[in-house]
Amino acid sequence: MNERKTILILGGTGEARQLAGRLVALGHDVTSSLAGRTATPRLPAGKVRIGGFGGAEGLAAFLRAGGFTLLIDATHPFAARISANAVAASAEAGVPLIRLERPAWVAPAGTAWIEVDTIAEAARALPDGARALLTIGRQEIGAFAGRTDCHFIARVIDVPDDVPLGWEIVATRGPFSVAGETELMATRGITHLVSKNSGGDQAAAKLEAAAALGVKVVMVRRPILPEAETVAGIEEVLNGFR
Repeated sequence: MNERKTILILGGTGEARQLAGRLVALGHDVTSSLAGRTATPRLPAGKVRIGGFGGAEGLAAFLRAGGFTLLIDATHPFAARISANAVAASAEAGVPLIRLERPAWVAPAGTAWIEVDTIAEAARALPDGARALLTIGRQEIGAFAGRTDCHFIARVIDVPDDVPLGWEIVATRGPFSVAGETELMATRGITHLVSKNSGGDQAAAKLEAAAALGVKVVMVRRPILPEAETVAGIEEVLNGFR
């Protein structure tokens, strides 16, 4: 696999950006596709396109038209629709697919950890009077708007248009340190942390901080994705190019 490849990376994650840089440095023709949900994304090396494809058929057409020889799904673990489209498009276009899927988090020892299947279930799991730190992105915080019996601090990259009355928005971008997460939770009097099980190192510090402070964690399980050749890290992808 040492020949120059034309690669499409479905990205938007830190791993996708790092992988694009490594593959470009190896001399491959790399295009990264970003969904466009973040106003000021960190752009990877190589070519970049922003926006959807129009489903699996549109992605397959893009793969064929661009002469791509490899498709890498390095999207967020909760980007279930695009991951499913990637599997279907790979089969339709005859382009091999590799999914880069970071390992899921497991509860640190001593953490009060509740697992739920949906964001709606996470909203229902909070007790009356909870002071909750939401780290689920801006697009799904609306599920908590009806919980007027709780106080919410939502950490997001981009500030949402409609912020519920009384909420605090912390607009920032990771990675985050354990010290910083501990200070945030302690100064805000956080009793509950709500998170998607994204996995990886970039946002794991909040779990250590929660465990140290006795903050209860409401964790949303990952969606089940269709089968695909899957690796856990960037180096595993690059092994195929050595």
